[in-house]
Amino acid sequence: MATVHFSTYNGLKFRGDSGAIARSSVSPFSTASTSSSPAAKPRLSRLRASLCRKSLTATRALPEEIALSAPPEVVVDPTLALKKKAADVAPELKGTSIFLVGMKSSIKTQLAKLLAEALRYYFFDSDALIEEAAGGEASAKLFRETDEQGFRESEGEVLKQLSSTGRLVVCAGDGAVQSSTNLGFLRHGISIWIDVPLDIVARGLVEDHPSSQLSTPQTYSEVLAQLAALYEETRVGYATADANVSLQKIASRYGHDDFSAVTVEDLAMEVLKEIEKLTLVKKMMQEAGRPF
Repeated sequence: MATVHFSTYNGLKFRGDSGAIARSSVSPFSTASTSSSPAAKPRLSRLRASLCRKSLTATRALPEEIALSAPPEVVVDPTLALKKKAADVAPELKGTSIFLVGMKSSIKTQLAKLLAEALRYYFFDSDALIEEAAGGEASAKLFRETDEQGFRESEGEVLKQLSSTGRLVVCAGDGAVQSSTNLGFLRHGISIWIDVPLDIVARGLVEDHPSSQLSTPQTYSEVLAQLAALYEETRVGYATADANVSLQKIASRYGHDDFSAVTVEDLAMEVLKEIEKLTLVKKMMQEAGRPF
């Protein structure tokens, strides 16, 4: 019985002797002997180099390196998540306008602009439109102080025009909830109360610029006192909104002690969730009212 030998060649075992490796590297169509053929030597050199490379590659500890590496952390882009939610909500909205009510603040304005962008709506600020019609913020402030009734009528006319148009996100002023007529205009769309703590609103007004709703006092305590008085006049109207989004409640839900940790994207996502609920309820009521 023939004896089978195993030879080691560059760290790899081969059946037979090492000479068989050399002979196997020669083309079967060659009639020349491997040991004497000059053409075989370059082929042997290439074979040795190839086997050496394979041997080195085989010794790499790739599985251990992969096992030691930590899995990549998945980071969700809040802007992309917001756009996805907006894309889900938009078809059910069917172009219905959205009115944001609540104390005037930069937070509410930024929120309205972000929602308009996500939903591909147009953004309008009712107070800004009144100021533009009056000739500027100072003129509008004087208009309010000298002719309160005329100013309120101007607010109503602006809301009437906005409510007759679709695909809008309107940052509504306090006049929107201070008369039954204006509240009726809000019923043409979806109204959301953006509830921001008064101390944050007051701090923002002092840091930025005085609101047209405030008179001469500029210190934090004076502004806060005026806002508190204004809030008592308007909170009943705010409560008539279709939904409420509270900055304080969102912070508590996310476990934030600092309200500033809540982003505008967080607020926008909550608004879209509330709109989604409202459109679902409306759809269910419409289906329930259909005859069998």
